[in-house]
Amino acid sequence: MITGYHASVDPAAIGRGFHVLVHVEMAVQDRSTIEAFEAAIADLDEVVHCLRLFGQPDYVLWVAVPDIEKYERFYMAQLTGLPGVARTNSQFTMKTVKTTPGLPVPAF
Repeated sequence: MITGYHASVDPAAIGRGFHVLVHVEMAVQDRSTIEAFEAAIADLDEVVHCLRLFGQPDYVLWVAVPDIEKYERFYMAQLTGLPGVARTNSQFTMKTVKTTPGLPVPAF
């Protein structure tokens, strides 16, 4: 059941306090494009979480960077050039209301 351990770190203290939820829609969805996109995402330190979804959008990314200027540079230099990307929609976090580390484990 346990897949690892981690420390809870204040994102702002390590220069990652600006969080962006990014919806990605793919123009091409063949196997090689999907594999290339996912391999490229895995190499981007700014992307801290990536989910492939059924339906639209095709992917949801959580991006953590220092500020909006760094996000704009990341967006223009990295994100828009990823294989197969047709459209993106960026949503900026206003406030974190709840964070649950891990998952609740039911009693046995």
